Amino acid sequence: MYGKILGACIAVSLLAGCSSSSDTSSSSQTSGNANLAMRDPLAGGGGDKVFFDYDQSVIRDDARATLDGQADWLNRNKTVNVQIAGDCDERGTEEYNIALGNRRAFAAQSYLAAKGVEAARMSTISYGKDRPIAPGSTEEAWAQNRNAITSVR
Repeated sequence: MYGKILGACIAVSLLAGCSSSSDTSSSSQTSGNANLAMRDPLAGGGGDKVFFDYDQSVIRDDARATLDGQADWLNRNKTVNVQIAGDCDERGTEEYNIALGNRRAFAAQSYLAAKGVEAARMSTISYGKDRPIAPGSTEEAWAQNRNAITSVR
């Protein structure tokens, strides 16, 4: 009886040890991501997104500064490839929003290419309305979901 209890305690201790080592590696992975975010303006924090007006794929004036920052960083880090994802709000058909997301991603890609980023380093994809970043059916949520997001690949 005591042997079974002792065996169970040892097993729990071993599992707890494994769990804490996973936590440590997860924590270093998180701190690695934090370091990447400090070095990489595309790793979240707003420097990875540009927003569009309703039913538009034209780069807005307020998006130019974000894209200029992306272009500067990419031109300094010539081995980095990126993917630009075009997104839409929930309004409109799936087909229409896929096409609009493609136009938004292409507009951001074209802007970056005009700033010297090699086209071969950039790919585009459209998620249409399938990947909202803001939940809800309000103008505020829709405005957040009309975007192009650049991410390192």
